[in-house]
Amino acid sequence: MVQPSKALHKVALERLKERGVSLEEIAELVYDLQQPYIADVTHEICLENVRSVIKKREVQNAILTGIELDVLCEQGKLSSPLQEIIEEDEGLYGIDEILALSIVNVYGSIGFTNYGYLDKTKPKLISKLDNHEDKEHTHTFLDDIVGAIAAAAASRLAHDNPGISDIMQ
Repeated sequence: MVQPSKALHKVALERLKERGVSLEEIAELVYDLQQPYIADVTHEICLENVRSVIKKREVQNAILTGIELDVLCEQGKLSSPLQEIIEEDEGLYGIDEILALSIVNVYGSIGFTNYGYLDKTKPKLISKLDNHEDKEHTHTFLDDIVGAIAAAAASRLAHDNPGISDIMQ
């Protein structure tokens, strides 16, 4: 049976927390993206936008799908060669980014730019998740999902401040 919207939201938040992701850390990424463009941006405003992004059903579905694939990979439950591709976070795989783009797509073209920047630079939490030294955990999908949530929240914030959108593109 499909979860009601509030229950699905709660499960998505729980899964993020179980995987070591806090909304505050995602909000910090949003703050870093928007601070150069919005002088009065605060961490609280960024956190509010992260929370709003995660309330969307499409985002919850992406979170749950990506985390589930990471967990199944950790458990060795994927068929070869997919198991090895996800385990190694193979550069040409790209499906992890495609899943993340489903989140970004909800908020328009600014989101794609923000996501591309975060995916390339891998700041803070994204770098921690993308670190392949931890052989116990797989975050092939989660690092991209976190970047996409941050990019979407930054885009949402930019849409609320239309004077900055020309600067950001």
